[in-house]
Amino acid sequence: MHFPEVLGQEAIKSRLKTAIASNHLAHAQLFVGAEGSGTLAMALALAREVLCSGEGLTEEQKRAGHLKMDHLNHPDLHFVFPVATSDIAKTKPISDHYAAPWRTFIQTQVYGNLFDWYQLMGTEKKQGNISVEEAKDLSQKLSLKSYEGGYKVMLIWGVEKMNTAAANKILKLLEEPPEKTLFILITEDEEQLLATIRSRCQITYFKKLQEIDIVKGLLAEGAVTQNAKQIAVMAEGNFNKALDLFRQDSEELRFGEWFVFWVRAAFKAKGNKSAINELLNWSGEVAKSGREIQKNFLLYCLSLFREAVLMGYGLEQFQHTQIEVSNFDFKKFAPFVHEGNIEQITAALESAVYEIERNGNAKMVFTDLAISLTRLLHATKTVSN
Repeated sequence: MHFPEVLGQEAIKSRLKTAIASNHLAHAQLFVGAEGSGTLAMALALAREVLCSGEGLTEEQKRAGHLKMDHLNHPDLHFVFPVATSDIAKTKPISDHYAAPWRTFIQTQVYGNLFDWYQLMGTEKKQGNISVEEAKDLSQKLSLKSYEGGYKVMLIWGVEKMNTAAANKILKLLEEPPEKTLFILITEDEEQLLATIRSRCQITYFKKLQEIDIVKGLLAEGAVTQNAKQIAVMAEGNFNKALDLFRQDSEELRFGEWFVFWVRAAFKAKGNKSAINELLNWSGEVAKSGREIQKNFLLYCLSLFREAVLMGYGLEQFQHTQIEVSNFDFKKFAPFVHEGNIEQITAALESAVYEIERNGNAKMVFTDLAISLTRLLHATKTVSN
């Protein structure tokens, strides 16, 4: 990944290039940005610039360095990312165990999210983390001299997934960094990091991508202009979502089917106790999926309920989320979401997200949610004076 290949974020590119040229690049960088904003892509471009364009390197070394970066096997570039046990690593997994799928992830889904990574790694039903074993391995790597005689770069993606022991060890490395070492930490949620880690880093905040940048990226993927423009609007600044929509392999297709099944069962359940069994079956089906899928589905539902409220106020122009399930008319569903129940619906969904993130029993969480939302959908709309 080169800087020109990173979509948008021109101000960030300019600042990083200036910092490198003036030798004022902080040794610890923290990139904070939502899914699909390009944090990982930018980190790879920065690593390339530091490793392959530094002072003291001959032209031959620079060319060789770029070739190694192209194949993601530069000996002075190290990666850390969330992992979990699998057939590849049955105990104490670390990032090195998953080097091959990680290269594939970068080459095919550099704008992807954690769930995309877990799917590729084959552990989508488990929540990955960055363990103390990983931190020990990282410390050992950084104690050695660089192979090329220049900088070493440590790129930590999904840094919010560090457990406490790992975070404390990495904090010590940030406080007493080895010579000529650049740390690039990447997160979607800086609030989950230790305040002491944040204070040791120069923080760069990534904005969501502009529609023009997403269109540019989609055209490079082979989209036609009109389709690219339509997708860019629906993507809401998230290039990962834009690619999913373009490739028509979005998880939202499955989410839409789950949502519609629940809505239809919810309406059948009014005055029909036997329909409760359908809600229980639905809860069990969703509970079979991985926790990242469950969390993403709940966030998808939150987005759809927001769209329903906007439609109720005649603000369709601000809608972005689409639901395409046969024989389901979202316009007929929207009136059932209103000022009389939206706050409680939102609270119920956010509570479910909280429980899932903390390893609550998924079947119980979704059963309770299904019954609660069924009741709320039948709530009377408040009449304005």
